[in-house]
Amino acid sequence: MSTIYNEKDRNIRLTWVYLSGFLVFVIGVGWIFAQAYGNSLILYGAVAFSVIMNLISYWWSDKIVLRINGARRLRPEDGPEAKEIYRLVENLAITAGLPTPKVYLVPDSALNAFATGRNPEHAVVALTTGIVQRLEKRELEGVIAHEMSHIGNRDILLGTVITVLVGFVSILADMFRHSMWFRGGDNDDARANMVFILIGLVLSILAPISAMLIQLAISRKREFLADSSGALLTRYPEGLASALEKISSDPQPLKRATRATEHMYIDNPFKGKHISKLFMTHPDVKERIRRLREMDV
Repeated sequence: MSTIYNEKDRNIRLTWVYLSGFLVFVIGVGWIFAQAYGNSLILYGAVAFSVIMNLISYWWSDKIVLRINGARRLRPEDGPEAKEIYRLVENLAITAGLPTPKVYLVPDSALNAFATGRNPEHAVVALTTGIVQRLEKRELEGVIAHEMSHIGNRDILLGTVITVLVGFVSILADMFRHSMWFRGGDNDDARANMVFILIGLVLSILAPISAMLIQLAISRKREFLADSSGALLTRYPEGLASALEKISSDPQPLKRATRATEHMYIDNPFKGKHISKLFMTHPDVKERIRRLREMDV
């Protein structure tokens, strides 16, 4: 029988399996490239570069994302509607045992929302003006609970780190392919490293694609986890299920959405663009709704 508790446990296990596999994959790619060049410093440099990029993402990713979306801070004193939204956020934060996050409004009539921040103490829940105006209270509560679950499950940091790692693999692959045109060295050295060079060339083509697919798989699992955790917070899975129906049926795309931040939203912000399920950042919305309505609270 499907319950909120076993859905949450199952998705946590799958998320960590994918994340562990991704990290092993990145280390393996770096090692192959280092062997092809016969220089272990490449691997050390790769690790150092990824750490620096992760630190930058950790401290400033939320500010960058909010600026990209043109979001503005919403305060309780901004009016009755703002006060009601803050009341929903505060109640859910208390239920989840989390600090109350800041709330931002994205000036867009599309229905969508996302969470960002480096940890629960510095978290942000961002809602579009469209989703605030067009959802009923129980539906909006379900959406906020979903985003609060991303905060509680540390998905907001996980998503940022994975994005950086995927970008790093792509950069490393590009550097390897271009450097092959200028590679020198004696014939004996070239023959000794030929196997690793060939493997490296193949990986330089396949690695970015594989890394992106792993990123998308992790993103999809995180959405299932946030759905089940959000339903646990509200004790009313139908609220989020109904909200997802309205969000997915809304034909209007989010104006400021980018491919880099696509995975952060509660639903795909690019409407009307049908792509293979393999390359989707979000699981099928019908499957999400079905799972929510089959849960026992």
